[in-house]
Amino acid sequence: MLKQQSHIVAPISDELRTRALYTVGELRERGKADKEAIDKLYNLIVEMTDDGLDFFFLEPLRRLNASSMMMGMAKVGISSMLKGSKMVVHKVLKKLDDRSLGAILDFIEEIIHEPETAA
Repeated sequence: MLKQQSHIVAPISDELRTRALYTVGELRERGKADKEAIDKLYNLIVEMTDDGLDFFFLEPLRRLNASSMMMGMAKVGISSMLKGSKMVVHKVLKKLDDRSLGAILDFIEEIIHEPETAA
């Protein structure tokens, strides 16, 4: 679905991509939205969110050679955003049922892509 729409891209490490897809496969196979699944999913979402926030907010500043003071202020703001999003994600995931778990796993698979090979 996303490939049919304009979209923005944030890179993640190969290690995170591999771990994310492994976690999705593991949770899909179990099919239960129990505490262990919710904890694994929460940790994955937080890490992916942290990487995305870094790329979209800090990477432009790094490319502009922003001062350490500017980077520090940006990091404080991003830390606050991450803390707020963690609370929301935690609240939502606590109420997750098996069907909703599948929908979130579908979404994660949809947004993760391997790098394109050079032509």
